[in-house]
Amino acid sequence: MNEPLFQKIDCLMFNVQDLDAALSFYRDKLGLPLAWRTETGLALRVGDSELVLDKGDPREPETDIMVASAEDAARRFVAAGGSIVAGPFDIKIGKCVVVADPWGNKLVLLNSTKGLLKTDKDGFVVG
Repeated sequence: MNEPLFQKIDCLMFNVQDLDAALSFYRDKLGLPLAWRTETGLALRVGDSELVLDKGDPREPETDIMVASAEDAARRFVAAGGSIVAGPFDIKIGKCVVVADPWGNKLVLLNSTKGLLKTDKDGFVVG
């Protein structure tokens, strides 16, 4: 039996126009704790995953899935019948690849080989 390719859902990412209003809704009203924040985005904890809210360029909602190696995951995904949409490429915490299954559903596969984001006491990313 093959070892599962996907380790866990890393995050769901949505676009928002107003980070403070989104923080008020998801943290203050729905109780999700703040994990980290930047000038253009923030993440709230959902179990051991995150809900990432971004006010950058509008895009479709995104599902990010943690894998052991983005490069190995890309090769295995293609061998299984999927395709590569973008990457693999470097990100702050490791490497990432955007793939599509045979039906056109896009997934972001990433690893955290560089370590997780470091934050200050208020949740702002500092490294």
